[in-house]
Amino acid sequence: MPNIKSAKKRVLVSRANQARNKAAKTALKTVIKKVDADTNAATVKAAVSAVDKAAVKGLIHKNAAARKKSQLAKKLNAAS
Repeated sequence: MPNIKSAKKRVLVSRANQARNKAAKTALKTVIKKVDADTNAATVKAAVSAVDKAAVKGLIHKNAAARKKSQLAKKLNAAS
């Protein structure tokens, strides 16, 4: 445990950020899994939107977001 006041605050802030990021990443994974269960245009559109928001917030890298969106599009095209 840190002794310096600012270090103690950093521990608290980083824990809060970690919890928020974990929840957001879990929600993103859930939306992507919904596409696997039911591949239609509406679910893919929602998943692409969620991926874009995650990339803007810095949860995932922009190239990872592009890769996920490409994978979603391939699934949609294969189902059609």
